[in-house]
Amino acid sequence: MPTTTLDDRKALILTGASRGIGHATVKRFSAAGWRVITCSRQPFSDKCPWPMGPEDHIQVDLADPVNVGMAIVEMRRRLEDSGGRLAALVNNAAISPKNRDRLRLDTLETPVDLWHKVFHVNFYAPLLLARGLFKELKTAQGSIVNVSSIAGTRVHPFAGSAYATSKAALAGLTREMAHDFGPHGVRVNAIAPGEIDTSILSPGTEKIVEQIPMRRLGRPEEVADIIYYLCSDSSSYVTGAEIHINGGQHL
Repeated sequence: MPTTTLDDRKALILTGASRGIGHATVKRFSAAGWRVITCSRQPFSDKCPWPMGPEDHIQVDLADPVNVGMAIVEMRRRLEDSGGRLAALVNNAAISPKNRDRLRLDTLETPVDLWHKVFHVNFYAPLLLARGLFKELKTAQGSIVNVSSIAGTRVHPFAGSAYATSKAALAGLTREMAHDFGPHGVRVNAIAPGEIDTSILSPGTEKIVEQIPMRRLGRPEEVADIIYYLCSDSSSYVTGAEIHINGGQHL
């Protein structure tokens, strides 16, 4: 009778893996020998450098609760190869819609249906994924990292109101989840990046950089290193925290 060979690598599920911080996070964990299951709205790209990418990629629309539910079923199925253990869940995917002139949408002009879509992706999806994968996280005594934003604590010149309030809510959710998941051995933390050098920077960011004490943009790999720290044994007594990664921009 054939036997099933289990994958003994630690498993990570990462949303929003196709670019920027997500892309750097995949490379950081892959380099450390982790199995990385990526999730995004797009199909897997051959330009992605990590091994087993096509086999460990799940295409999911986080704005659609039904699609998220189907994706969770698929995630749990794939984690059977890892003994039903999930060492880390990183909720990185987010959307920040702009108006027709590519400027921030404020509270007066953001359509209600767009508020719903932003919150489904930025707030509800992290909650649904964490609850749906709770058994696997508990089995591995794993870690959850929610990617918030500096816009969650202050009005930002480029981030719209729906995005900003969803990130503020995500920070609050992190605190509540840390309280509820902690007794089960699962740690929950958040990071709040500032201006990071990615392809989605808005025109005018250079003016913000002039006001940052470190006088430069952050690098995606610097954010990925903090995410890795929060998922490693080095942070084994850290939960309910939100780490600001912004070169002092919040001071």
